[in-house]
Amino acid sequence: MSDQENPLGPPPWLNAPPVDAYPYEETHDLRSGADLNPALLGLLPFVGLWRGRGQGGFPAEKDYDFGQEVRISHDGRPFLRYESRSWLLDDESKPSGEWIVESGFWRPVLNAEGRATDDMEAVIVAPEGTVEIYVGNTVGTTRLEIETDAVAYTPTGQHLTGARRLFGIVEGALLYAHEVSIDKSELRPHMSARLLRVGG
Repeated sequence: MSDQENPLGPPPWLNAPPVDAYPYEETHDLRSGADLNPALLGLLPFVGLWRGRGQGGFPAEKDYDFGQEVRISHDGRPFLRYESRSWLLDDESKPSGEWIVESGFWRPVLNAEGRATDDMEAVIVAPEGTVEIYVGNTVGTTRLEIETDAVAYTPTGQHLTGARRLFGIVEGALLYAHEVSIDKSELRPHMSARLLRVGG
């Protein structure tokens, strides 16, 4: 587009110098980085880097063992970032292939005064072409229960139609159970694991 076709001229950022690296730290370690947002105090025990093992099932044809690493971090704003990557384990507990990866956000619902309630919202996406929107609630500071309010998948994505996730801190470990429905199936056990804190 020429200057005559665009009377406003080129945008001001077109020839601007590059910017420095992203200036805000995201951390899973409560001893470094930004202070935890007060709205997240009810989720404080979940913040950290977790690693462990679990077992998976539906929709796979056979049950399988897997290793997993979950990072739950914050940058001072009123939400947590959730990142998970897992890998299959063979009969000798050796890695036998990459498995499910996910990324998303956990967000407490705020009241009119800006304080966190027990209600929770979450968004989780996966490279299999699915987006899961969850609603639920916290139970105390050591339990989170969420269930899909809406699910979308790409034309070639996995036909996920519903899910439920339960997270809990038990004796210092992060335990979870994840159920899914595919097409018109009922919710069925998908993955569960016990993860130990290795950072944060």
